[in-house]
Amino acid sequence: MTPAEQARAWIVQDPDPQTRAELEALLAAGNDAALAERFAGRLVFGTAGLRGPLGAGPTRMNRVVVAQAAAGLAAYLTSRADGVTPTLVVGYDARYNSAIFARDTCEVAQAAGVRALLLPEALATPVLAFAIQHLGADAGVMVTASHNPPQDNGYKVYLGDGSQIVPPADADIAAAIGAVGPVDQLPRDPAYEVLGEEVRDAYVAAAAAVVVGTGPRDLVVAYTPMHGVGCETAERAVVAAGFAPLHVVTEQAEPDPDFPTVAFPNPEEPGATDLLLALAERVGADVAIANDPDADRCAVAVPTPAGWHQLSGDEVGVLLADHLLRLGVTGTYATTIVSSSLLGRLAAAYGQPYAETLTGFKWIGRVPGLAYGYEEALGYAVAPSIARDKDGITAMLRVLELAASLRAEGRSLVDRLDEIAQRHGLHATAQLSVRVDDLALISSAMTRLRQDPPAQLGGFAVECVDDLEQGSDVLPPTDGLRFVLQEGARVVVRPSGTEPKLKCYLEVVVPTADGVEAARIAGAARLDAIRTDLSVALEV
Repeated sequence: MTPAEQARAWIVQDPDPQTRAELEALLAAGNDAALAERFAGRLVFGTAGLRGPLGAGPTRMNRVVVAQAAAGLAAYLTSRADGVTPTLVVGYDARYNSAIFARDTCEVAQAAGVRALLLPEALATPVLAFAIQHLGADAGVMVTASHNPPQDNGYKVYLGDGSQIVPPADADIAAAIGAVGPVDQLPRDPAYEVLGEEVRDAYVAAAAAVVVGTGPRDLVVAYTPMHGVGCETAERAVVAAGFAPLHVVTEQAEPDPDFPTVAFPNPEEPGATDLLLALAERVGADVAIANDPDADRCAVAVPTPAGWHQLSGDEVGVLLADHLLRLGVTGTYATTIVSSSLLGRLAAAYGQPYAETLTGFKWIGRVPGLAYGYEEALGYAVAPSIARDKDGITAMLRVLELAASLRAEGRSLVDRLDEIAQRHGLHATAQLSVRVDDLALISSAMTRLRQDPPAQLGGFAVECVDDLEQGSDVLPPTDGLRFVLQEGARVVVRPSGTEPKLKCYLEVVVPTADGVEAARIAGAARLDAIRTDLSVALEV
């Protein structure tokens, strides 16, 4: 079928007048290029399930794609249920169409023989991840695009252990989705169950209980949910844990799918936390916290003599790991191939197992005996018993616990980072991220690096290149390259699993014999040199 024929067939089955009108306009205009782009394949399960821009066609997020996904997931669940009715719990954020996609999922799943449970309102992703095990569900769906731009939405799928799907489940579900016929012929049943507030209440109680005992709680905290759905849940959890109420950025407190005060609703992006840091300065905060719009990530900023400074994901990840290790939390400490290698040194110093996974919490969450996991992109699992996924609210509570205990001693989070660096060396990390309009630029850059890898980066000789596409005894294959450099430095290059970006992760290790500040200056210079050479090698 030609793209125009595919578009006409799509219109027949599409329940959404807006996306039908979109295709009808393209057909009327004879815009064959736009039609071809919309029907060039389909969205596939990546790092975060389905995710893409809203719009018509199989390469977009829309009600047809969602109904197909729901039907395929329901078929997968019922085929493995041994005659028992499987249970699916569904949550959603406040993005455009999220509530509609969630209701469509419940109607299709309920009609397919699945007991569908819908969370009562737009809530944080950690509440949905918690609800799966709390309710004994066989699977969960969270309709969210997390920190992506406003035009995107997504469909995150979990199985009954509370972890995101990984191979072979993702391929099996994708095959079931591919077997779904026209969605206008799918039966629907609106008699699914809408849950009450009990699930969020239970999550808040479990999150608050993460904080140990009756230690120090004296702390002034500035907070933003970044126009997302985390505010009320975070506020309740913080108070339940014994801390003073949060000072919330008024302009970003309520959910708004347009994210009007930020260029990108991602705390990692330049300028995204400007309003938060201004509030923190006004109220004399001890720490500033940002959740991303679905509250599964946590950004942390601290006051310094030079002004407010936002910690990196690796710095927060190491602080939390060190805190848990000092508290005697035993089990496996895990991070990803693109995060700092310092976690391995910390775990070894306390005699705890360490694991390294591919990027994404779908891999971290499945580490046996997981006590703590983090990824450099501001994702932390400080309480895997609550949910085996990143959780920006429980991470925030642990950060506040640590900050309050240090404050009671007249010390700060930066002081603790310095102490860790003095013991294990300064592990300085940075990123080079290239956003593209044409995804072919990413694949061509990866091909060039594989065929003609640089011999040195930033003055460091490249000692070996690991092609992660080949996999290993401990890591499944993935599209990525790891450059091992002299003196413990390394670079990992991979395409983003959630955005049209090529992402590069840099790390250098600097001794602290001349002091931590001198090591920081040296580390920054080394990272800049590596970044400069890498930009040339990428040719993007």
